Amino acid sequence: MAESIPVCTSCGKEITPREHATHFICPNCGEEIIWRCESCRVLGVTYTCPKCGWEGP
Repeated sequence: MAESIPVCTSCGKEITPREHATHFICPNCGEEIIWRCESCRVLGVTYTCPKCGWEGP
């Protein structure tokens, strides 16, 4: 089974292995993994949890 490529929760861009991206569990519901690409992290683009709708910086 092939591993899926992570996608930025903010902009929808595929995250490459060499990119300085991050991922973490939603701080509100604790059930969804939030992925953030380097660009969205630096610019402070908001993200929305697809599970609970919580918005973060």
